[in-house]
Amino acid sequence: MDRKVAIIGAGISGLLACKYTLSKGFYPIVFESQSTVGGVWTKTVETTKLQTPKPEDFPDGQKVFDYVNEYAKHFDLVKHIKFNTKVVGIEFEGPNDEEIQAWSLWGGNGEPFGSKGKWKVVVEDLVTPSTEIYNVDFVIVCVGRFSGLPNIPEFPPKKGPEAFDSKVIHSMEYAAMDHKQAAEFVKGKRVIVVGFQKSALDIAMECSAANGKENPCTVLYRRAHWNVPDYLPWGFSLAHMYLSRFSELMVHKPGEGLLLSLLATILAPLRYAYSKFVESDIKKKLRLEKHGMVPTHSFLKEISSCLISTVPEKFYDKVENGEIKLKKAPSFSFCNNGILVEGETSPIEADLVILATGFKGEKMLKHIFMSQTFQDYITGSPDAALPLYRECIQPRIPKLAVIGFSESISNIFTSEMRCRWVAELLDGTFKLPSIKDMEKNIKEWDEYLKQYSGGYYRRKCIGALHIWYNDQLCKDMAWKPRRKKGFFAELFEPYGPMDYVSN
Repeated sequence: MDRKVAIIGAGISGLLACKYTLSKGFYPIVFESQSTVGGVWTKTVETTKLQTPKPEDFPDGQKVFDYVNEYAKHFDLVKHIKFNTKVVGIEFEGPNDEEIQAWSLWGGNGEPFGSKGKWKVVVEDLVTPSTEIYNVDFVIVCVGRFSGLPNIPEFPPKKGPEAFDSKVIHSMEYAAMDHKQAAEFVKGKRVIVVGFQKSALDIAMECSAANGKENPCTVLYRRAHWNVPDYLPWGFSLAHMYLSRFSELMVHKPGEGLLLSLLATILAPLRYAYSKFVESDIKKKLRLEKHGMVPTHSFLKEISSCLISTVPEKFYDKVENGEIKLKKAPSFSFCNNGILVEGETSPIEADLVILATGFKGEKMLKHIFMSQTFQDYITGSPDAALPLYRECIQPRIPKLAVIGFSESISNIFTSEMRCRWVAELLDGTFKLPSIKDMEKNIKEWDEYLKQYSGGYYRRKCIGALHIWYNDQLCKDMAWKPRRKKGFFAELFEPYGPMDYVSN
């Protein structure tokens, strides 16, 4: 009998999950609320580019979208996707809460299909409209954390967007416009973009292209970041500096032994020197001191939090010629004609405010579950990151995996590794440890995140330890964790997707 696997979302993670579950003989059903595959790549800002380059360039959003579509067709995945179908909620029908809480092994026996019960997936057909229920053996949630539910900052009463006489939108709404419509929408307007991550900078560039110096775009940011102009600080490869086994020896790791802990302590001065070396290059190339944009945190913290992104070409040239203005605002509120920065008496006048303030991915994930108990399990403690073993499995939620809720230097590659790992788990290649041991491992990773990512620990970034993390996946799947040829290559060469093409 074919095991039915529900996959929620037909973005990159969802397509990968579909491909690899198919390869193991399962029957995937992919639910996608949009009319096409691609997830976040279906609607992007025109200047958005992938930050993991091809040999010659960084593919823009349209190229990535086209590639994802061709990928789905090439592997014959489209026939398994139900488009315009929104998952309203999922509910596990089987053992009650008391029985589940008494389990010492995931699902009661550590097997992906061994426990009693199935998932009920309630979906809404957005075309008809109508509601339908599917009963499946396993669920893989691939909704991602960068779409769906916009993060709108909270304000005191009468000091939020409602106080502004003009329009306030989220970057998600801007990205949903076609490129011509977006250009016309911002044309002739005084635009304020709130945020300083990738989407904020891309939108600011488009606004400056539409309006020039006549109506400069203001970028309102809370804190500066080490956004990079390129990946060659002082001519050296950033990948060699931060994506090799040697670089990971400088960082304390979850579950490390005494020797590795001692090495990380001894190499701490070199870790500091690496960070300062990269910072000096960025400051020089982007003239950060001149613009008052030198971050107060280290580059190591930036890369350990997966906050690193590339600065759009000529961004700071536009700052210098007056097409883009930078304004630091740890706190602000709206008024009738613009935004008032805390501590200042005059507002920044605007006709349009675009909030590039991210998404509430965790909240969206939580509310997929109909059970309050499972909602509590998936969110975990308020002072800890999302509690997922191997960033995929909540130890107390049976027959379910989550893909795409922690970050890395290359999220696409990491999602593929996780989908392969989940497929091997479903196929019985390995078993999970006890719930107690999984929760211990989750806690160790949480402590690492807090040490190196600080206040950004909830992003669950494995960027500075991606090899250590992939080693664990490889060992689970009975793959060789060491992928290079020769001692020096293994120690000093950067690791990337091509190292994991085969098992």
